[in-house]
Amino acid sequence: MTIQARYSLDDFVGDMQSLLAGKPELSLLFDRGSAHLERLVRDPEALPEQFRRPSGKGRRANHGSYALHRSDGLFVSAVVWGAGDGVGPHDHHTWGMIGVMGNGIEETRFRRVDDGTRADQARLVKDRSTLVKPGEVSLLTPETDEIHAMLNGSDTPTVEIHVYGADLVGLGRCRYDLDSGAITPFVSGKFDNC
Repeated sequence: MTIQARYSLDDFVGDMQSLLAGKPELSLLFDRGSAHLERLVRDPEALPEQFRRPSGKGRRANHGSYALHRSDGLFVSAVVWGAGDGVGPHDHHTWGMIGVMGNGIEETRFRRVDDGTRADQARLVKDRSTLVKPGEVSLLTPETDEIHAMLNGSDTPTVEIHVYGADLVGLGRCRYDLDSGAITPFVSGKFDNC
């Protein structure tokens, strides 16, 4: 009987760092990187239990954001969406991959249909809505296909692994108001574990 070794978070980070060292085009990065992420999220035990539950504290007690790895050009975090938790339309200003590890998440993508000349206003239209299930990966392409909203409409927490090309702490990003068209700049703060 052969025992297969568990694919760990450290294995994933090593594979991603090796991939990024070759400075791949985005399509190759997404192709190979999402395969690594799919392998990682197929095993919830690859993530320590304390990173698979909402923080239980602060203004978003039903949410959890945990930094797992930071290095030049690679940021990995765990995000837990409690029952009914979500976030409105926002962007990232870097490439991203989101792998669902447990439960599922409703992801709605938006397309900007104005000419983009105003920094404080945008007209968005809903492009698509998808239930991203465990083992699946969603890709975020800067300026092309990255504005999205997330909602856990179930009564069970959703656990995700987020992978980005830049550390989100201190990175300038934007929130979008669908009714008024207002764009609100914001900077991500600290994570629940640091």
